[in-house]
Amino acid sequence: MNTAKPGATVRYTLMRFILFVGCFVVVLALVEFGILPRGLGDSNLIWVLLLAIVISAPLSLVLLRKQRDEMSVALVPKIDGAKAKLEANRSQEDGAIQ
Repeated sequence: MNTAKPGATVRYTLMRFILFVGCFVVVLALVEFGILPRGLGDSNLIWVLLLAIVISAPLSLVLLRKQRDEMSVALVPKIDGAKAKLEANRSQEDGAIQ
C-alpha cells in the first residue's frame, strides 16, 4: 500500500496549474500565428482560456495520474477523520434530544 507523501496536494495542484499555463501559452501562440481561429471581437482571451482548460483537463488525467493517486492517499485519512467526527457529533446531538 502507498504511504502518504507530505505536500502531495500542493504538488498536484502546482503541477496542474503549470500544465494549464503551458497549454494556455501554446494555444495563445497558435492563435497569434493564425493556426487556430481567433475569438469573435474582444473575446479572444476568453476563447484561449476555455481552449486551454479543455486541453489541459484530459492531459492532467493522463500525465498526473501518479500525483493524483498520491494526493488521494494523503486525503483519505483526513476525510475519514472528518466523517468520524461528524458522526460523533450527530450521536451526541441525538442523545441530547432524547
